[in-house]
Amino acid sequence: MAFKILIADDEATARKGLVALLTGWGYEVEEAADGEEAFRKAAASLPAVVISDLVMPKLDGLGLLKALQQELPFASVILLTGQGSIDTAVAAMKEGAYDYLTKPVDATRLKLLIPKAAEKGEALREVVILRRRVRQVWGLGKLVGTSAAMQEVYRLIEMAAPTSAPVLISGESGTGKELVARTLHDLSPRGHSPFVAVNCAAIPETLLESEIFGHEKGAFTGALERHPGCFELAHQGTLLLDEIAEMNPGTQAKFLRILQDGAVRRLGGKHEISVDVRVLAATNKDPVKALRDGSFREDLFYRLNVVSVSIPPLRERPEDIPVLIQAFLEEFNAKYDKHIRSVDDGVLRTLTAHSWPGNIRQLRNTLERAAIVCDGDLITATHLPPEPVPRTEGEPAEGPDSVTFHVGTSLDDAEKGLILKTLACNGNNKTRAAEILGISLKTLHNKLKAYGG
Repeated sequence: MAFKILIADDEATARKGLVALLTGWGYEVEEAADGEEAFRKAAASLPAVVISDLVMPKLDGLGLLKALQQELPFASVILLTGQGSIDTAVAAMKEGAYDYLTKPVDATRLKLLIPKAAEKGEALREVVILRRRVRQVWGLGKLVGTSAAMQEVYRLIEMAAPTSAPVLISGESGTGKELVARTLHDLSPRGHSPFVAVNCAAIPETLLESEIFGHEKGAFTGALERHPGCFELAHQGTLLLDEIAEMNPGTQAKFLRILQDGAVRRLGGKHEISVDVRVLAATNKDPVKALRDGSFREDLFYRLNVVSVSIPPLRERPEDIPVLIQAFLEEFNAKYDKHIRSVDDGVLRTLTAHSWPGNIRQLRNTLERAAIVCDGDLITATHLPPEPVPRTEGEPAEGPDSVTFHVGTSLDDAEKGLILKTLACNGNNKTRAAEILGISLKTLHNKLKAYGG
């Protein structure tokens, strides 16, 4: 099999000689004059073997090795070194290099070494190639979208998934934060173990600690039996704390101690229980802003923010809407025994132009309603729900689905007016209004309570 090989060496004569030798052996060979160029080309061509000089400008062989381990862990790296750098090459093997050769290169040894090095990572390389092709035309796992913004989300997921590092996922309501968390879990070595999600905004503060830590029988009034907390339920798996910035700072402090110690004590319990849990957290707030206003403890933020994944709102990636439409139609065809092939051009333009304040969740609900009432194979404008659509140029800004503020209106009054108008436009459906406003249901209730409603 003709494996792909990348030669990285700043000495042109040595590099060209290796290229000619390996090409003569039937390999597909690419070359680079320094470490940075080698990394760029490796990321694009996915070679099975990288043969790199140890001493190079811009990025040396050891730096290239570390970069490749992060981005292309399947690529076997063979280092080339002079007699004076053998100790460094041996140390590099402890860092993950496949082997090293001294210069001038022994062609016989190299010919025996390459097939073994290539075989080591070729199977994984094919998996990565297939995954990249799939996500370029569809998405990653159950995540759908081919935009550059979503490709970056997929890249971060693929890098973080094999590890046990905490991940902080941020994004507006309806962007798919829990789906990102589930994809991280599914692609991880814990994928066959429990995935437990807890919405910190949906559980009353008095019960949240019991849900997270668990409780013993008789720990408080109503504790009629022992109840394991979410950490115990997620043992050897993954725990998602959704809307973590809604958690009381005092509870955040207790949660931080579990992350530090790897042990949990049930409410009313005397003994700590060791837990092995990969923790993911999500918030629809700007994490930095939440830090400033004190709703997110700084020490917990830095503990969780080892890897940060920010999901862009749908209005910033309208190019993903057509592929999302097709994905949802396939889902609804199976769910409702329909045979809808697509939407007509007018509907596609309308859906693509809409701002989607409720993001993917809102788009999905719109298409589900349209699919239910569609009795043919094509969704038209008559099947769309009577929701606000984008205002075209020249139309008045004011109307039953809009709100206007005059210059001089205070921020508090503007916020109150927007919340109350959004509720009115959605039949006082608080859950729907919270989704559109991009806030948690708990926050909405607190706002309304402050308004006296």
